[in-house]
Amino acid sequence: MAFPTTNAATELPAINQILMACGQAPVTTLDTTNPDVAIAYDTLLEISREVQSEGWSFNKENHYEFTPDGNNEIAIGNNILQLDLTTNAANGDLNAVRRNGKLYDKEHHTYEFTNETVECDVVWFFDWVDLPRPIQDYITARAAAVTSSRIIGDTNQYQILQQKEAYMRAMALEYECNQGDYSYLGKPDGADPYISYEPYKALYR
Repeated sequence: MAFPTTNAATELPAINQILMACGQAPVTTLDTTNPDVAIAYDTLLEISREVQSEGWSFNKENHYEFTPDGNNEIAIGNNILQLDLTTNAANGDLNAVRRNGKLYDKEHHTYEFTNETVECDVVWFFDWVDLPRPIQDYITARAAAVTSSRIIGDTNQYQILQQKEAYMRAMALEYECNQGDYSYLGKPDGADPYISYEPYKALYR
């Protein structure tokens, strides 16, 4: 029977790209009875999680506020890959980590947070349909190389697919640089981009 997935229409082309890269015939549905399709699909999900865990401009969000529940605890959803307390005055005496699906304060050895909100820097896990196209292409190329090693095991084919993977990662990094508006000296949170020294301003003064 067909593999149940909310993004089957958008994931299927990626699965077919992986299969064709491995020399396999494309399919019309995500069918778990086909072992090659099952391996390709599981690998796609695995690689998607790995790539998104790196933290990109599209899925990393700083200063995200979490509100404690009635027990003063903060539950962490399954769509959160990484979570770290934002560096600010309110979090100065806290040292929190993920534990048992909740935010745990190692400094005070408790799950309870008395602040109205707790600011965190979050790396989210998105469904396939919500990923930018350059990231989708990179994940697909990387998943194709991994799937080839698992299904075919041919060294030459694996090396060829690795070259494609390297090219698509370069495209993904170019997208990241354009999207993130990075500069050589960086950009502090909440601050304007650094403006270098301009001699004419000293003369004008």
